[in-house]
Amino acid sequence: MENKSFNLENFDIKLDTNIIGRNFIYAEEIGSTNKELLNQREFYNHHGSVFLTDNQTKGRGRKDSIWYSEKEMNLTFSILINDQRYLKKNASLLNYSASLAIALSIENLYQLHTELKWPNDVLINGHKVAGILMESISIGSKIERLVIGLGLNVNQNLFQGKFKITPTSLKKELGYTIEREKLLAEILNNLETILDKVISSTNEVLNEWKSRCPMIGERITVVDDNGMKDGIFENIDKNGFLVLRSHNKILTLHFGDVNIL
Repeated sequence: MENKSFNLENFDIKLDTNIIGRNFIYAEEIGSTNKELLNQREFYNHHGSVFLTDNQTKGRGRKDSIWYSEKEMNLTFSILINDQRYLKKNASLLNYSASLAIALSIENLYQLHTELKWPNDVLINGHKVAGILMESISIGSKIERLVIGLGLNVNQNLFQGKFKITPTSLKKELGYTIEREKLLAEILNNLETILDKVISSTNEVLNEWKSRCPMIGERITVVDDNGMKDGIFENIDKNGFLVLRSHNKILTLHFGDVNIL
């Protein structure tokens, strides 16, 4: 199958949001969509702006890991959040909102069972289909602008390199080519609804996320900047932090790499 550039008209027909994605920037090729949206250009200052590229040449995951995406096969995009109503909330809730929007969209459109891995991965059958990287600019203790970067494997069949979690794509799982425009519109439609709940009903968002995280209740290891910890994945607290019961102590972890023992 010949690769096809993203069709903006088909996408726009299916987009049903008031804010998210209404300011839409497309580039055939760019280094990093996150880096572009963090740049405070006038056109990039609208809350909910979305920057999509068909070829991201310097995509990154957490801890500066490389995110390789084949040209015109996947969805690599970023969303600007600079409305203080959201930025005053814990940023983890925005991370959960994005991963939940992807999971719901995959479930709604393709009836695939998804799982969410703390803190930012979307899995199908134990394989990674999407990841999220959030970056922000702060003045003092105040976040001025935050960007949610999303990479979703859509139609890519082959993945080169070594991975902590084996990657997959929607096409590999379903056996047919996916319409990227319809999928992106669905994700943004769901995300706008979920972001409204972040303001009005935080617990609902967290509960939906937790219902898709089978690691909760399991014995796990967590590796962060302070080394490795092990214990029972007790819960996700109201701020979105992992609650770990470790050797008769309760620890609250903000980030880390999690694996089941």
